[in-house]
Amino acid sequence: MRVIGTLEDGAAYNVEVTGREDRPVTGSRRVRALVEQYVGKPVLLGPLGPRRPLETGDTEAVVALLRERTRVVEVRQ
Repeated sequence: MRVIGTLEDGAAYNVEVTGREDRPVTGSRRVRALVEQYVGKPVLLGPLGPRRPLETGDTEAVVALLRERTRVVEVRQ
């Protein structure tokens, strides 16, 4: 799944959310570090829930984290 967006400082990113536990995202070290920072912490999957702990192999949770912590412009399947 391809995710395009910007970080808090305005830097653009274009990453592939892989679903692999050893490398959850490719394309941006900063986004990968962000994901690794939140592993095990609860992520809100939708506007009203549910909430579940972030696991690196969970693509839905990784995209939810990016929506929560960055400005996501586009998500492509």
